[in-house]
Amino acid sequence: QVFTFNAVEIKVQPSVKVKNGSPMSIVCHADISKSTNFQLKHNFTIFKDGKLVFMKVSDKGDAQYKISTARSSDTGDYECTVEAGGKVKSSNSIHVWVTGMTKPILTAEKREVLEGEVVKLRCELPGEEPPLYFFFRKTKMNSTPKEKHVFEPYRNFSVVEFSVEEGDNILQFDCFGRRSVKLEHEFTEPSNKTLVTVREPFIKPTLNAKPSSNITEGDRIQFECSTVVARMHDIEIILQKNKTILNGVRDNNLLKYAAVATLEDSGEYLCKVEQGRTSKITKLNVFVSELFPRPILAASMSTLDENKELILSCSISGFQKANFSILRKNSNGDIYLKNHRNLTMRVNVNDTGSYICKAEVKGIVKESKPVGINVYAPVSKPTLSVVNGLPEVVLGKPLWLICRSVMGTPPITFTFYKGNEVKETVINDTYATFMDENIGQNDERGYKCDARNNHSTGRKASNILHITVIVPITNATLGSFPYGEVEEGRETAFLCSVNGGSWPIHFRFFKKTDHEDLVYEKSENASRVLWNKSAVSRQDTGTYYCVASNRANVDVKSQPITISVILAAWQKGVIAAFVLITIAGAATLTLWWFLHKKKKAKGPSMEMSGSALATNSTSEKLTRQHNDGDYYSGSGYIEDSENHMKSTDESKGPDLESAEVEYTEVEVSTLDPHREIDFVPIHFPAPVQKGTETVYSEIRKGNN
Repeated sequence: QVFTFNAVEIKVQPSVKVKNGSPMSIVCHADISKSTNFQLKHNFTIFKDGKLVFMKVSDKGDAQYKISTARSSDTGDYECTVEAGGKVKSSNSIHVWVTGMTKPILTAEKREVLEGEVVKLRCELPGEEPPLYFFFRKTKMNSTPKEKHVFEPYRNFSVVEFSVEEGDNILQFDCFGRRSVKLEHEFTEPSNKTLVTVREPFIKPTLNAKPSSNITEGDRIQFECSTVVARMHDIEIILQKNKTILNGVRDNNLLKYAAVATLEDSGEYLCKVEQGRTSKITKLNVFVSELFPRPILAASMSTLDENKELILSCSISGFQKANFSILRKNSNGDIYLKNHRNLTMRVNVNDTGSYICKAEVKGIVKESKPVGINVYAPVSKPTLSVVNGLPEVVLGKPLWLICRSVMGTPPITFTFYKGNEVKETVINDTYATFMDENIGQNDERGYKCDARNNHSTGRKASNILHITVIVPITNATLGSFPYGEVEEGRETAFLCSVNGGSWPIHFRFFKKTDHEDLVYEKSENASRVLWNKSAVSRQDTGTYYCVASNRANVDVKSQPITISVILAAWQKGVIAAFVLITIAGAATLTLWWFLHKKKKAKGPSMEMSGSALATNSTSEKLTRQHNDGDYYSGSGYIEDSENHMKSTDESKGPDLESAEVEYTEVEVSTLDPHREIDFVPIHFPAPVQKGTETVYSEIRKGNN
């Protein structure tokens, strides 16, 4: 039983585009080839947008999914899968569009509402699947509909609220829906229309002014605002003028407000009634005519010297009968001066300020515009000084001057002069500052300032201030004598000099160490200073430099110099003599040691090189000498030995080179026990090839 899938096909009857409400079928067909005619079970599954919507097991190769009434929710992508004998095959996807949508159903929570309340509406699309858009419309007579729209991603209905406004009476509501299919929009037909009746919770308020809306200031005016309400609870009436609340009542349908009319009371008044979300207003214009004009305060003068007389007078144009008073303005309350239209006073500086007058007629009080009075004390003689205190300035730096006047009523005008030239004018209270940046080294012009205010005495001038110009130091150099090397104990002179700079100049000498030691300092009214250092020592060897400064407060450092302290001439002579003496002593000690060592190393016997003949000859001479009783100094022995050695050498000839040196011991009788026998040097003539050699014979004392 061999089979294979040739294809799996899906199709829609009557077509892929079906009208809403019409029947439709989804047909799945499996095309299978078999080796023999055997029965095969087929498992059919149909999916819509990936969701299972139909299953069937059949011996036949076809399956049909019937939808009796197609809805827009049946729109989607369909796919068929067939499983048989362990083999599975799927069809291609096919899109089905059910055109047309269900008519929406609109319901209203209330059919009758009050102004200020809300109407709650529900629009439903039965049989439709989200996501859906809902559109609600509110229509009232002779007006453009107001529309709201809501997106519902998970349900097929939506709920909205519309507020009922003042003036609404009979309202009509409807809704419709929309969906998106393959980037195309499809709309429903409008829903049923729902009517809602609106009732007023209260009528528009009435606002009246008594006795009239046109009155004269000083008259009493009364406002009344009333309304008719269906429910007194939470009713509120408010009276306003220019957004300022004048009065208000709650749970009452009548408001009253009374006042004495003034010119400021002219304007628009508003009565407002509120209950819940509903509010209604009524406006009324009131005009108040002037009873008398605003008073005018006049002063004999606005600027005057202290101790002068001031006259203030208050008047009303064309009106004489009034109660007048004159006051001085103050932040903590106006200060009453006199209850009269005229005031005469002798002033001082504390009387400076603003003055007003008030006039009262029929309870109406009006105030004049303020009049400013300035009382001036004369300025004192100003003082001119430098800001930092000293009357000097460093060349190239700005000069700051300050001019002060201890006495005098501000504002004070200060004028600065350089020589006779006006440099700057400053207006301030008690002092002013001035900066001069153009100061030359030889600028000898003095500075002064004057001060003045509005006092009649005029200006006063300061004393002339002369400024010292300090020239900074430039290019410090350091020298010494002797220069470089100095003998120990001698005097050394250091000279520190500068090219320019104002005196006095402070010179400091430093020796370079780990801490830069200060070794000498001095202030001079000169451009150089000499430091004599007597009896220098080896510790004074090192590097030196100097630093110069003046009142410009700028340190100028020289290039360093190096001083080496060496030995004096007499010290060198002493050392040389000491060395020579030491060498001579060492040589003497060495010679003595050498001789002493040789003396200890040799005894009474004397060894010498030679033949037996030489030995016998020597013995004979020593014996003869002993018999004579004389001390033998060794000279004769030396001569005989030399003769013998010479003859021997001559007889031997060239064979002497190969001969070895032999020593002969000679016994000598004691001649004088108290006399020492010295070493006797014997010089042997050496062979021609080797030169002369010295042979020592040792004469040793014997017991015999």
